[in-house]
Amino acid sequence: MNKRLVGALTLGLSAALVMTGCGSTQSGSDGGDKASGGDVTLKLVAADYGDGPTADNSGEKFWKGVVDGFQKANPGIKVDVQVINWNDIDKQVATMVQNGQVPDILQTGDYSGFVKDGLLYKTDEVLSASTSADLLPKFADFGKVDGVGYGIPFVSSARALFYNKDLFTKAGIAEPPKTWDELKAAAEKLKKAGVSQPFGLPLGNEEAQAESFLWFMGNGGGYKDSSGAWAVDSAANVEAFQYLKGLVDAGLTTPNPGTKNRKDVWADFAAGKVGMVNGGPMSIPIFEKGGLTNFGVAPIAGKTAALDTTLGVEDWIMAFNKNGHQEQIKKFFDYFYSGDAAQKISDTYKLLPVTKSGIEKLSSDEKLKPFLDALPNATFYPFQDPRWSEVNTQVKQTIGGAVGGDPKAVLGAIQKVATAG
Repeated sequence: MNKRLVGALTLGLSAALVMTGCGSTQSGSDGGDKASGGDVTLKLVAADYGDGPTADNSGEKFWKGVVDGFQKANPGIKVDVQVINWNDIDKQVATMVQNGQVPDILQTGDYSGFVKDGLLYKTDEVLSASTSADLLPKFADFGKVDGVGYGIPFVSSARALFYNKDLFTKAGIAEPPKTWDELKAAAEKLKKAGVSQPFGLPLGNEEAQAESFLWFMGNGGGYKDSSGAWAVDSAANVEAFQYLKGLVDAGLTTPNPGTKNRKDVWADFAAGKVGMVNGGPMSIPIFEKGGLTNFGVAPIAGKTAALDTTLGVEDWIMAFNKNGHQEQIKKFFDYFYSGDAAQKISDTYKLLPVTKSGIEKLSSDEKLKPFLDALPNATFYPFQDPRWSEVNTQVKQTIGGAVGGDPKAVLGAIQKVATAG
């Protein structure tokens, strides 16, 4: 989750706005306008939470169900959807914006980069009062810039430490580690017991910003300090990556973690090749599909104690103002949040809702309980700072090199991006 706009453009991506149909057809080159006598067509671009277009949990199938229901209830509004892999969505959307061909609705990992360019509707312009009131207040607050809402919470998750109980028993480990010293000791025992990846460490570009943040927090650090200033290369953060570098050098982690994405490391955990890995509720279906059910869940290990907070991740949905479809977008959001779409997201991907009603519906799910309990005290990315767009991109592209090179130099380069301009 949480993906950023990047400046690099790929030849031919400007064609990305020619949306693939998701239960609808184009109404005309102008998207259809009631003033010209045709139906209005909303263009929606969304990230894929599933395993690809042909998978049972594909984003295409999820959104088709949503769109089909919405169009039946709103026959004058068509919705064309394009679902894009997380690794590609930011580049493609950057191209759309560059060409002035923005969608009406975008669902992805961040919104702040669009705010400074005046591209988004305010949330109170596209959400009804009842929908706004149902959103979890803390989550909705993170969608605000200078007190004004632009990002609408879409789904959330929290993070915890998963561990393979069978491998722990084999290695003679009685309980999950609470400190970094305990984690290293457990990793050494797992390696001695023949586990090829004692700790799964994904620092590839899929979600390096999340894994890094967990280790920053474990040492009392973060992307910003207590005053709100950028602190990517703080002493605490550098020490965290020096610790990780030590694990890597000792062969206690995923090989070449700087190029490994979480989906691959989670697949290895599901296959019994990994002893411990940080993950979220959306990891559970992957583990179970891979045949692993005997795993435990514990708080994230910190330098001196298990964390009393965790990373809370929100993905966002937002509305662009260029095409003038404010009322149609509002109808779509009312349908989405008042129906069963959020429940289907949780059922399919084990992601957490962002509404009071959604949380209430899931309160009896024992598998999700540790994550639901962690949400109230979660720590979030600095979404509200417009610089987060550039910082997030730089982290995903470069921070994996910190465990193979000089952590201080790599984090220092990211800090320069954060404080530029």
